[in-house]
Amino acid sequence: MLVREPWANLRGPLGRGTRTMAEPFDVVTGGAGFIGSHLARVLLVQGRRVRILDDLSTGKRERVTPLLERFGGRCEFVEQDVRDLDALHDAFAGAELVYHQAALPSVPRSVKDPVASNAANVDGTLNVFVAARDARVRKVVYASSSSVYGDSKELPKRETMPMNPLSPYAVTKCVGEMYGGVFARLYGLETVGLRYFNVFGPAQDPASQYAAVIPRFITAMLRGEPPVIYGDGEQSRDFTYVDNVVAANQCAARSKASGIAVNVACGERYTLNRLGAILNGILGTRIEPVHEDARPGDVKHSQADVALAAEALGFRPSTGFEEGLRHTVEFFRGQ
Repeated sequence: MLVREPWANLRGPLGRGTRTMAEPFDVVTGGAGFIGSHLARVLLVQGRRVRILDDLSTGKRERVTPLLERFGGRCEFVEQDVRDLDALHDAFAGAELVYHQAALPSVPRSVKDPVASNAANVDGTLNVFVAARDARVRKVVYASSSSVYGDSKELPKRETMPMNPLSPYAVTKCVGEMYGGVFARLYGLETVGLRYFNVFGPAQDPASQYAAVIPRFITAMLRGEPPVIYGDGEQSRDFTYVDNVVAANQCAARSKASGIAVNVACGERYTLNRLGAILNGILGTRIEPVHEDARPGDVKHSQADVALAAEALGFRPSTGFEEGLRHTVEFFRGQ
């Protein structure tokens, strides 16, 4: 095993050869992203020490700044790319847990540029496992995706079903899960993959051309504009509020589970047409969506079986879809 001087190769606002984080601590890769920043905030509120890594390619510095200001010496931010293995070795030295949220998200983005998706999501994830193994990290909890199931007609989606990816993004998540299983069996590194189902919540970016459906719907309707649905709107999703996802990460970290991937969702599904109707009820509007052609690589229906999450991780969702939707609308109204 190589021994490196901690922080020797870090590029970012805190590094350059000195180390400020007391041990042990948690690392959140992609911690300037939507899910990663929510997770980092909860860990800090609970008294953990957190090192946030993000290259800011899709993450936002403004998600991290309030955490640095509020939590001082218990929170660090390092601008770092998970494709840089040497830097990950330095950043993981002394860490107890790694929550790997960093990825290049979006099915449409991966269809347009599969090489970039592979580099970030496959090479980056392999680097995370290697660096965690070498640093003797206790456990890596990493983000997978419901997209690994593809367009199977069977509902709900169970972890025993074969993976059937329909997009380059989904392929990258399948490969990440396979690496997670191999590192658990071959090297004894504890790993748990979480197959997220359509996560939404406050501070999700509505502006990107690859933005998720719920922030796009909410911000359009708050402006009095019709939301855009790709296809007939009868495609359905198991929408999962971000607080549930944060709780699932912590349950996975505490559990004895290793070498597996588990669904994280509510076990329910809503069509996009129904989503629009519920938002009209919350907003007190009567805005009809406009329909455009369906997008390649999109799955028609998605719903999770959440039994294994309860059994293996002790996780049960605490915030339902409509409650989470109201919280999200309140956030965007405040913006």
